[in-house]
Amino acid sequence: MKEGRKQIKTALISVFHKDGLEELLAKLNEEEVEFLSTGGTQTFIESLGYACRTVESVTTYPSILGGRVKTLHPKVFGGILARRDNEGDIEQMKEYEIPAIDLVVVDLYPFEQTVASGASEDDIIEKIDIGGISLIRAGAKNFKDVVIIPSKAEYGLLLEVLNEKGAQTDLADRRLFATRAFRVSSHYDTAIHEWFENGK
Repeated sequence: MKEGRKQIKTALISVFHKDGLEELLAKLNEEEVEFLSTGGTQTFIESLGYACRTVESVTTYPSILGGRVKTLHPKVFGGILARRDNEGDIEQMKEYEIPAIDLVVVDLYPFEQTVASGASEDDIIEKIDIGGISLIRAGAKNFKDVVIIPSKAEYGLLLEVLNEKGAQTDLADRRLFATRAFRVSSHYDTAIHEWFENGK
């Protein structure tokens, strides 16, 4: 077996753009991966006929503050950041009923496009993604155990891995996705910083 091969059992999927997701969902469903989602993404997954567990059923909190807070919860981030080879982490997952999340698929709010459209300051600020960028960082940090897909640009690459290995990834695969994830988060934060710095 390849170094650090891990099975994908549960996927958290939270995306702004749904295009390109169908083929990936079909393959994951075929591999019997459980879906966990919220809001529009959950509705989209269910519209394709797939079962989907709600994030709210895990956290016992609804989406609040006009959708500003949906995934920001210890049961979600604990499930991503828990080290699978750390006895203390595993014990705490059991104690607090934290489900392991093996795959995170995120597509950030379109900040740059919103700025380019000439939108109002309030609309632009609402497109500063908080939960999504945090999920990306958490998944990438724990790449030894978790697969992070930080944008729809990586859907095809994940599909290639799934078609070759089933619902499994090697350490090298996960490190590659983490590298791409930090590139996405770096670009995103740079765009936000530039908008603030320009005083617009």
